[in-house]
Amino acid sequence: MTHSLVWHPFTQHGLDDDIPLIARAEGAWLYGADGRQWLDCISSWWVTTHGHGHPKIMAAIRAQTVKLDQLIFAGWTHEPAETLARALVSLVPDPLNYAFFSDSGSTSVEVALKMALGFWRNRGETRHKIVVMEHSYHGDTIGAMSVGARGVYNAAYAPLLFDVVRVPFPERAGQNTLDALEAACRDPHTAAFIVEPLILGAGGMLIYPASILAEMRAICVRHHVLFIADEVMTGWGRTGTLFACEQAGVTPDLMCLSKGLTGGAIPLAVTLASDAIYDAHRTPHRADMFYHSSSYTANPIACAAANANLTIWRDEPVLARVATLAEQQETYLAALTHPALINQRQCGTITAMEIASDTPGYLDDIGPRLASEFRNRGLLLRPMGNTLYVMPPYCIAVEELDQIYTAVADVIGGP
Repeated sequence: MTHSLVWHPFTQHGLDDDIPLIARAEGAWLYGADGRQWLDCISSWWVTTHGHGHPKIMAAIRAQTVKLDQLIFAGWTHEPAETLARALVSLVPDPLNYAFFSDSGSTSVEVALKMALGFWRNRGETRHKIVVMEHSYHGDTIGAMSVGARGVYNAAYAPLLFDVVRVPFPERAGQNTLDALEAACRDPHTAAFIVEPLILGAGGMLIYPASILAEMRAICVRHHVLFIADEVMTGWGRTGTLFACEQAGVTPDLMCLSKGLTGGAIPLAVTLASDAIYDAHRTPHRADMFYHSSSYTANPIACAAANANLTIWRDEPVLARVATLAEQQETYLAALTHPALINQRQCGTITAMEIASDTPGYLDDIGPRLASEFRNRGLLLRPMGNTLYVMPPYCIAVEELDQIYTAVADVIGGP
């Protein structure tokens, strides 16, 4: 292969690592142009739910391409978006009755933050502070970075980031988090609290119980602070239910969805908003409108893919597959008893563990070394530093799971 002119995300090209050229994908497998193949153990960065190239989603994309490829969405609309909005609203509780489309998880978070601040401004209240949980990650645009953990991810961009109020990650019963959130929400200038429900993804697959999520929501309600659920990673079955908030009986004021929204086939995101937030922006005054868009908002082809995904969820036993995968993951995780593997944990279809290290964290060199070794064994596993996790598509077979965990045991137990 000639020298590539592509600059890849989260890739240090100075290390000259092998970058495989993928020609096609099907189910849980990726097929290289050179004949090699890899089992996709992380759903291609957590997006692929039903498997690569699902026939119903691919057919919906093909059909939409001959009808309508793109349309300005400011003051215009199309049926794929209208259908999708109705379907999404039917999946979530009242009062999440409005859908604002965007392009990625990061932008869905940006939209939620702007909606929250616009809500208070249009009500004439001076609430502007955002509360976040430590170790969180909400994306790589400026607002999303601002409400995420500060560190190696964004140290170079610190001058661009706005200040936030941080509460600690729950320890034991989580009272440390609840007390800090209560104090933050007492501040009359606090506008919103944003959180990843049940599990913090890029922060290290850190898990906390649904009871804590429910208590955090109750605190926000008590102090009239908006509650933003970032379900970009946790949505679409990853935690065992369609959305993670279900396990806590929580209805947020704003919910961010992306990744599995189209089954992982094509980029699309949505921010679901409550009646109150929509109504605060719906006035006779143009100055009060919600000022956010992108050129490809609600792209018809992406919306068609999402509608096909929702049809799969409606017509096929996806939650049963999720439950089976969660049980299988639990069994395989329990069998990993190597002393170098610590803090083993599971949330729905996701398993995670740490590899004992003297330099734990994202920059631990063990991560790239393990990724390379797994790649050589035909597996796409991409540890975050010394945190190893498995998050496969729901179509994965038990013998393929066996291949993953056998390789993990071999690699960790090897020389």
